[in-house]
Amino acid sequence: MDFTILAVLAVLVLVAITVLAPRVGVAAPLLLVAAGVLISLVPGVPTAEVDPEIVLAGVLPPLLYASAVNMPALDFRRDLRTISGLSVVVVVVSAVSIGGLVSWLVSGLGFAEGTALGAILSPTDAVATSIVRRTGVAPRLITLLEGEALLNDATALVLLRSAVAAVAGSVSLLDVGIDFVQAVVVAVVIGVVVGGLSLGVRALVADATLASAISFVVPFIAYVPSERLGGSGLVAVVVAGLITGYRGVVELRAQDRLAEQVNWSTIAFLLESAVFLLMGLQVGPLVDDFRAENGSVGRLALLVVIGLASLMLVRAAYAGAVLLSQRRMLRSIPALRPRIDRFREYLSSPDAQRLSERRRTRAHASLVRHESDLRFYAEQPLGRRDGTVLVWAGMRGAVTLAAAQTLPSDTAQRPLLVLSAFAVAVLSLLVQGGSLAWLVRRLGVEADRSRTVSEQVDALTAAMTDLADQRCDDVARDGLDGVPVDDAAVRRARQESRLDRSTSWAGPEGPEQEDRIAAYARVRRAVLSDQRSTLVEIRASGRYDSEALTELLTRLDRAELALSTVE
Repeated sequence: MDFTILAVLAVLVLVAITVLAPRVGVAAPLLLVAAGVLISLVPGVPTAEVDPEIVLAGVLPPLLYASAVNMPALDFRRDLRTISGLSVVVVVVSAVSIGGLVSWLVSGLGFAEGTALGAILSPTDAVATSIVRRTGVAPRLITLLEGEALLNDATALVLLRSAVAAVAGSVSLLDVGIDFVQAVVVAVVIGVVVGGLSLGVRALVADATLASAISFVVPFIAYVPSERLGGSGLVAVVVAGLITGYRGVVELRAQDRLAEQVNWSTIAFLLESAVFLLMGLQVGPLVDDFRAENGSVGRLALLVVIGLASLMLVRAAYAGAVLLSQRRMLRSIPALRPRIDRFREYLSSPDAQRLSERRRTRAHASLVRHESDLRFYAEQPLGRRDGTVLVWAGMRGAVTLAAAQTLPSDTAQRPLLVLSAFAVAVLSLLVQGGSLAWLVRRLGVEADRSRTVSEQVDALTAAMTDLADQRCDDVARDGLDGVPVDDAAVRRARQESRLDRSTSWAGPEGPEQEDRIAAYARVRRAVLSDQRSTLVEIRASGRYDSEALTELLTRLDRAELALSTVE
């Protein structure tokens, strides 16, 4: 069939299933996987063969970049220790555990082959975690799951590379450690450089369409050199995305940010949906390969059970450790209060005045940030029910699909290993993903933070209004950049700066009206600049939730974009 027709049909199928999903009460990714499985088992359907490198190097970079750009850097920082443990400790322990059990229980497979399978199965998937967002769990849980999925690929792929090398010869634990450190360090450096440079280049491009076009290649600019230099291309992509998301609020124009949101949401939808459908379509050909090798269904079932059980038990053990550590930390907060108060008093003392203004400012910002973090941990703690969801929500997806197919063709019992990996991934999606919403309702962990976020949005809106009034008073009294401004322009800028109303000019058109509009636009931009700078400072302090700050920053972007209609 012509490729164009196939592409059109594929997009229509993706859209149709996504529209149908809410009506049948099933998450769209699950329907896509199920549809793919059914299609692949129909006799005569063409085999869906996709080079795994296309998934690893062509599909995952833009998907991870889109997720990283939208990841709140504040929330990511607060739970970085837990995310790092999920991304490294859980992956390593899961892979080694599966390797040991496979070598013990499955004849013909050694520890290296078992560890390779464990490395393939251990990473959760950023695409699969999109299912979690639909269940209404706490934003903190979503941050943990998405942060884990963004970073655990590096650990898994390094382990897989080492396990494959061990099958062919020997590899030392030191070599594995050096390989991992190199992969992370190289990736972080390249990600930071690419993220910063891409923002600088896009800021120089006046056209929002061209700036968006540049953003499309940023993931690949980060991925390719990192892989060539021995780093993790996927981690480099994530770092570049985090840098872009955090600094883009300041360095990019409003039209660039809004255009990027629309364009990348479309790309993410198409790629995510295609990955789920592809997972299902791959099942039929894998079953055929397994049968051609006269594979044992019993051995397949044993590997699947070993994989699922090991992944769940290791994850549960780590979740328990996280909850225990958090409980101890929360108990220590009262003891920290006196130390915080003493430090605050010191900053106001004559001794602190001997420090430079810059050091005092940084120390005060650090104090505010630390207090905000403690308040966050106290107000949004993780309980046993959250831990249960954290364990059950660890689903596998595209990374497992691609990594399994990178196993060398001469690997012992390769069809068995590949099919078992796919079976674990598909079952985790269908069983865990299909029951996740029910589990969340059953445990009662739906996070109704709408009131809290609404209150914070109202507080931030009031603060922005006060700031706008102050700036407009200054402009009315002193002018803007030394130039007097028409009172009507200042009044309109004051009204528009409330962020919750819009007005229109009244009166006849003419040169005088045009001058007023131009003056209004200049005042309005000055106010918006002050408001954005203040929100960025508030974001750095951590005093408000990311959701509330995102809402206000989006309002500012829309207001700035609206200015183009009057200029």
